[in-house]
Amino acid sequence: MKVTQFEILRADAGWRIFSFLKVMTDEGLVGWSEFNESFGSAGLADVIRELFKIVIGKDPRDVELINAHIRTSTIQARGGINRQAVAAIENALLDIKGKALGVPVYDLFGGAVRKRIPCYWSHCGSYRARYPELLGVPRVASYDDLSKLAEEVVRRGFSACKTNVMIHDGKTLAAYRPGFGASKGYPELNWNNTIVDGAFKTANAFRIGGGPKLGIMMDLNFNYKTEGYMRIAKAVEPIGMTWLEMDTHDPASLALIRRGTSTPIASCETLCERRDFKPFFEQYAMDVPIIDVIWNGYLESIKIAAMAEVYEMNVAPHNFYGHLSSVISAHFCAAVPNLRIMETDIDAVPWRDELVDVPPVIENGEFVLPTRPGWGVEVNEAGVRRHPPK
Repeated sequence: MKVTQFEILRADAGWRIFSFLKVMTDEGLVGWSEFNESFGSAGLADVIRELFKIVIGKDPRDVELINAHIRTSTIQARGGINRQAVAAIENALLDIKGKALGVPVYDLFGGAVRKRIPCYWSHCGSYRARYPELLGVPRVASYDDLSKLAEEVVRRGFSACKTNVMIHDGKTLAAYRPGFGASKGYPELNWNNTIVDGAFKTANAFRIGGGPKLGIMMDLNFNYKTEGYMRIAKAVEPIGMTWLEMDTHDPASLALIRRGTSTPIASCETLCERRDFKPFFEQYAMDVPIIDVIWNGYLESIKIAAMAEVYEMNVAPHNFYGHLSSVISAHFCAAVPNLRIMETDIDAVPWRDELVDVPPVIENGEFVLPTRPGWGVEVNEAGVRRHPPK
């Protein structure tokens, strides 16, 4: 079997784009992966096109060998968009290999440890505050609205949810996102009492509505410096958070934050490859490592998870993309023994289900693992073409 050609497809997803890689073979088997161009990875499709020259004519089942060839060609600029391009190619090849052998991808890696994946509702309230018209839901405009949303989370069977800091401006709630240049506070990223108060009120609103058993996470992203992260971590201690998530590229700073609070810390979702995770693990800088399977590729993600287990840590995938990405992340969650919980976006544009042949099933807060060969889901090309990027 040989790889013959590839195609890149894109679909409008409201405030972002879902991008797909289709890999074709001379025996008619097709492999799919999803990749992310909307958040910090502009030009990724062009990198995939360039690197795919290495793949044409090779046996798609030789995934590790092809991976090594591509990595060698990018060794002087490892990580970043190059790594994401390798990941997109690798994930599509694994889909082909699973189909060729007639087994799900997780069966290529020792089989499923679990077939129902515990998952949490991500961007809970955040999307409804920013994109209610696209979602077709009422706007979340107050902390009381967040409490009502927490009631919905529990009613729909989820054991946990994750939100972002939201501040009330006297009229409505607005997400605080200076780290993305999306609100006041950029580029200094200073904290103040209003921000810390908003973080506490956001988390407390979910505790009021969700009750004592609901797991509550809050993602601070790149929005603060070390001091700001520490202030917020201390402020939300009374809430009993499942974790506070944050991004920093300094392992020692993250370790300092973790030691300074009883609030569990999650991090590392923007890191690529084991080499980048290693110093964070050696510093015991977080409680929960977050691994982006779409950025790193399934093979590398499995290796990172195995490395985390040596440091007695359970991992969680970073997954806020489309349905195919969710399925790929679910295969990762199925195969690793040291899983904490899986991230998934519940709120999305109404046509998200049209982009795959079989939308994922979530029952009582658990992602039901597909059992068909490969990833177990196919991209619906007609559905993708009905929703071209705007």
